[in-house]
Amino acid sequence: MSSRKAIRRALVSVYDKTQLIELGSALTSAGIEILSTGSTAKNLAAAGIPVIPVEDYTGFPEMMGGRVKTLHPRIHGGILADQNNPEHLEAIASQNIAPFDLIIINLYPFAQTIASTDDFAECIEQIDIGGPSMLRGAAKNHGSVAVISDPSQYSQLFTALNQGGFTLEERTKLAMTTFRRTAEYDLAIATWLGERTDSADEWRGEIWERIAGLRYGENPHQQASVYTSVGRKSVGISGAKQLHGKEMSFNNYTDADAALRAAFDHSEPCVAIIKHANPCGIAISSDIAVAHAKAHECDPVSAFGGVVAANRTITKTMALKLAEIFTEVVIAPSFEAEAIEILSKKPSIRILTIDGYQIPKVELRPISGGALFQDSDLVDAAGDHSSQWKQVSGEKVSDQMLKDLEFAWRAVRAVKSNAILLAHEGASVGVGMGQVNRVDSARLAVSRAGERAQGSVASSDAFFPFADGLQILIDAGVSAVVQPGGSVRDEEVIAAAEAAGIAMFFTGTRHFSHA
Repeated sequence: MSSRKAIRRALVSVYDKTQLIELGSALTSAGIEILSTGSTAKNLAAAGIPVIPVEDYTGFPEMMGGRVKTLHPRIHGGILADQNNPEHLEAIASQNIAPFDLIIINLYPFAQTIASTDDFAECIEQIDIGGPSMLRGAAKNHGSVAVISDPSQYSQLFTALNQGGFTLEERTKLAMTTFRRTAEYDLAIATWLGERTDSADEWRGEIWERIAGLRYGENPHQQASVYTSVGRKSVGISGAKQLHGKEMSFNNYTDADAALRAAFDHSEPCVAIIKHANPCGIAISSDIAVAHAKAHECDPVSAFGGVVAANRTITKTMALKLAEIFTEVVIAPSFEAEAIEILSKKPSIRILTIDGYQIPKVELRPISGGALFQDSDLVDAAGDHSSQWKQVSGEKVSDQMLKDLEFAWRAVRAVKSNAILLAHEGASVGVGMGQVNRVDSARLAVSRAGERAQGSVASSDAFFPFADGLQILIDAGVSAVVQPGGSVRDEEVIAAAEAAGIAMFFTGTRHFSHA
C-alpha cells in the first residue's frame, strides 16, 4: 500500500457549517495549522480553535462583499505547488509561501438557491468563484494535496488523521469526486443561464449517477446499469421505491417506464398493462380494481409476465385479482397495506411505489454519434379534446361513444406506430401495434378484439393513407373512428366511412411513437 502523506497545514472555507467545530477540533488535535476565511474563521475562533484568517496571511483584505478573498498568489501558490518538485518548492519559498496539504471547501448553494427563488441578483451572488478555483487546483495537485469537498467526507478525513494522512490512492479518489462535483456545479449554472436566454436549445448537458448495476441488459450478454440524473428531483421510474421482490432488470425498467406513462396519460383512475413496451390493455374506471379487470380482459394471454401500472392507490380488491396472474412488476403511487400483504406472498413480483410522478417535458433518444431531443408527446395538444375535433362523417354520436373515442385517442398514444386501438366502455378491447403498414395494424387489432370489435370505437395514431385500413375496421363492426386526418386521400377515406354510416372525427394532431 502507498505510504501516507502527513498533513501539516490546511485551508478550511465552508458554506455548509455541518460538523465544523468537530472538524476544527480534529485538525487541531492532529497538530495541523488551520487557515480559514470569513464566517468559517469566526466560527472556529469563537469555539476556541486556533485559526489564521486568510487576510492576515495574504496581507490583502476581503473585499466586494466576499467576492475577493482567496483569489491570491499566496493561497493558490500553496495549493498548486508540487511538493515533489524542487523547483516548485524553491519558487514558493522565494515568495514566503507555505504549501497546503489539505483543502476543505464546500460551495455556495447555487442549485438550492435557483430552486427557491427567481431573484436573478440573488442567484448570481450564489455562483462561487474562489471555491471551485481552489477545489480544482487542489484536485489537480492531488499528488501533494488532499481535497475534501463535502461534509459527507469528514468521517473519511477523521480516519485518515488517525492513520497519519491520506495515501495517493485515497487522494486520487478525492480528486475525482471533486472534479465531478465542480462539473455538476458548473453544469447547473450553465443550464440555468441558458434557460433564461434564447440559447437554451443550443447546448445541453446532463450528469448521470449510477444507482445500481443490473444483472444484464436487454439480453444476457449485455452489461447494464441504471442511473439517475444528478441535480434534478427524480419524478420518474429511476426514483421509484421497491418494497418487495427480485431486483429490477433492464427490461423491467423500460416496461415499467412505459406503463407509468400510459397510466398517467389519463386523469381518471387508470391501469395499464405493458409487455415489451406495448400495451396488452389500458382501461379507466371510477374503481381501480375495475380498471385493472377491464385492462386485463383486453389480452389475458399477453398480460402473462407483464408490467402493471396504476395512477391511483392499489386496493386490496385489485391485489386479490392481480395475485392470480403472473406479473413481473406492479407500480403505483401507493398501496393499501392489505394489498402489499397479498402481493408480497408472491416472491417474484416486484412491488414499487412512485411519489409525484410527472411525464417528462423533454425526451432524449441517443443516436450513433449524438442524440435527438424533442418535446414530449403530451396528450394535451390542440387536437386532443373532442370539442376541437372535426366530425367528417356519420350522425351525431352519443355522449358515451364520444367518451370512448376520447379514451381511445388518449390510449393510442401509448402504442407503438403504426397504432390502431379499439375501445369500448373505457377499456381497450383490441390493439394493433408496431406494424410497418396501417392495414396490418388494423387486422391485428380486429383479430385480438374478436367479437368485441362489434360496436367498439377505434383510434389511429396517424392518418389512414388509403381507405383499406379503415375498411377492415368497418367490416369488423367498428361504429366510430378518431384519427388525425391530413392524407391526400382523406376524401376517399371519408367516403368509405360515409358509405358504412359510421362517425369519423379528425383531430388535426397525431401521436406517432416509434421508440
